[in-house]
Amino acid sequence: MQLLIILAWCPEDLKVTSDAIAFSVNTNPVLIRRIMGYLKKADLISVAPGTGGMKLARDIDQITLLDVYRAMELTDEDRLFGLHEAQNPRCPIGSRINQVLLPHLEQAREALERSLAKVTIEQLLEEFPPFGDWR
Repeated sequence: MQLLIILAWCPEDLKVTSDAIAFSVNTNPVLIRRIMGYLKKADLISVAPGTGGMKLARDIDQITLLDVYRAMELTDEDRLFGLHEAQNPRCPIGSRINQVLLPHLEQAREALERSLAKVTIEQLLEEFPPFGDWR
């Protein structure tokens, strides 16, 4: 998320690199490049070859927290949580745990997604105090 907010905040002509983002996040640029790959695959950012930097691929009012969540967090089965599929069929709990949990987890995922869909990068950027007020 911080990566997208930085891209939205920076002037369009400024070259924003993984090293610059890593400095802000206080992490390794390799981790930032991995995240960039997810965001690029989801068409949220575009990345210039080499050290050309990155840009938002959409307007900031068109990128929601749901877009970012879907790009980054879901399991391969498009679930909020991965469920163990090889339960012991002879166990009275293990053999039924997924069928009991899944409806509740699905309901929670749907509520989360409805909430995330309402928040845009533009809104988040507007919630930051003016630069002179930062401490």
